[in-house]
Amino acid sequence: MSGRARVLPLAAAIEECIRDGDSVAMEGFTHLIPFAAAHELIRQRRSRLTLYRMTPDLIYDQLIGMGGIERLVFSWGGNPGVGSLHRLRDAVENGWPASLELVEHSHAGMANAYDAGAANLPFAVLRGYLGTDLAKVNNQVRFISCPFTGEQLAAVSAIRPDVAVIHAQRADLEGNVMLEGIVGVQKQAVLAAQRSLVTVEEVVEEFGPRSPNAIILPSWTVTAISVVPRGAHPSYAHGYYKRDNGFYIGWDKIARDRDSFLAWIHTNVLRRSHSEVVV
Repeated sequence: MSGRARVLPLAAAIEECIRDGDSVAMEGFTHLIPFAAAHELIRQRRSRLTLYRMTPDLIYDQLIGMGGIERLVFSWGGNPGVGSLHRLRDAVENGWPASLELVEHSHAGMANAYDAGAANLPFAVLRGYLGTDLAKVNNQVRFISCPFTGEQLAAVSAIRPDVAVIHAQRADLEGNVMLEGIVGVQKQAVLAAQRSLVTVEEVVEEFGPRSPNAIILPSWTVTAISVVPRGAHPSYAHGYYKRDNGFYIGWDKIARDRDSFLAWIHTNVLRRSHSEVVV
């Protein structure tokens, strides 16, 4: 993280920031999910990727269903309010289109791991995982004794992805980025990553009035900015557009069948820009 963010077309930004074999975190909790960036990643056919996400939903169902994903580090997976991620299940259960390694965390464990990465620490400590079996299947979780009290605590290895990708409402002319509304671990993901790409609804001269929970990422934390209106659709961008609930419901039928999934991707991602996607 150094210098000033560059404003690039989305295709150029993906090409510059994400390489074969990278670990990639695409974050955004219900809100500001970077779908447009994920679609461009599909178009560029990156391979051997490790994906991080606290709530992998449709965005990762689409990426996993197109192959090139070797490993998923996550803390919950599903189509919110609808059901399963059928492309994720197919990869895990049947190895289609490729086998997928899973590394599962709790929400608290993964959030703390991002915090540690953002602070350039090797691990995070929390009161969690005790009494669960996750540590038996996730070697990134260990138990330690507090050197001061002797209390047994969980330690989780820091998350330090090669690339973080997020969507935000606005960037200014200096390359600073602002997001507001429901936020997840976008700030931590960007600070933890070696490179970062932010898609935004617009570039403005000044941010102006903002909500009390607004986050501003200084330009030196961001590698590239791409202006992509509606770049979070079918999720939503506070102050710009609502969540497309019909898309999430419709996705269940599309994703259940391999052929209907591939047909949808071919029509709506490989042959269209993000703004033209329909369900």
